[in-house]
Amino acid sequence: MPKFAKVIIGIVLGYGLLVFSFEVLLGIFQPQAGSVLTITTTGDDGAPNQRVLAWLDDEGTIYVSANHWPRAWYREAIAHPEVEVEIEGVESDYRVVPIQDPAEWARLDEKFAHPLAFKFITGFPPRLFLRLDPQGDIRGSRI
Repeated sequence: MPKFAKVIIGIVLGYGLLVFSFEVLLGIFQPQAGSVLTITTTGDDGAPNQRVLAWLDDEGTIYVSANHWPRAWYREAIAHPEVEVEIEGVESDYRVVPIQDPAEWARLDEKFAHPLAFKFITGFPPRLFLRLDPQGDIRGSRI
């Protein structure tokens, strides 16, 4: 095998390992800084699963986005759209609505753009947005 091919294979494997390592560490430590919420989705087995996510406030409407390759929470939210969300200690019920309109997706992606470095470290995953529509009473919520 030519030296050039070995170098290219090494770069590709190294980059894949970097992305994998970053995603694993992010999943383990689940940062709590900034605008984060805890979403509780339901798996096909009926078990609740919690995940810490950054949330986006678009003039009072809450969005979350799948910005990483691991996205079991996203698949669960799509399959079982009734979720519980905790923001700043306040728990409320929401219904997730996937953003499928290209114009709305583009507006959100531009307004809440990620820097190139973030896209690089996460391996350039496709970004998927969900809107969280409140269900029932949201006592104590600041939204």
